[in-house]
Amino acid sequence: MPIEHIRLSRAARDQLVTLKRRTKIMHWNVLCRWAFCRSLAVNTPPPAARVPADSNVEMTWKVFAGAHGDELWALLRQRCHADGLPLDEETLAAQFRLHLHRGIGYLVGDPQVTDVAGLVSVALGGPAAA
Repeated sequence: MPIEHIRLSRAARDQLVTLKRRTKIMHWNVLCRWAFCRSLAVNTPPPAARVPADSNVEMTWKVFAGAHGDELWALLRQRCHADGLPLDEETLAAQFRLHLHRGIGYLVGDPQVTDVAGLVSVALGGPAAA
């Protein structure tokens, strides 16, 4: 896996602080996994954007993925393939960052995610999970 370190933008860090407060989930990596999967569930690819790595929130892939590293990596590869993107390391790393940041934005902006139950409802395909 080409991604060794993950550093978030300041905006994403601030959004994660809000999500931590709402959901009471205290670990960045857990919220980031939810966000990554939330973005992957959207049918359209994330828009191309330059995402700055300008915050103090940093983790390794192993910390981000936990015991699910192979599965999350396979999901990213499958999504890139489905979106017609090359599967080289640079593209995969860029798409990972775009999905992660888009997912964080989706979760923090979802009116259902006011607590952990709302987060689970979105994951299960509740009304706001479109």
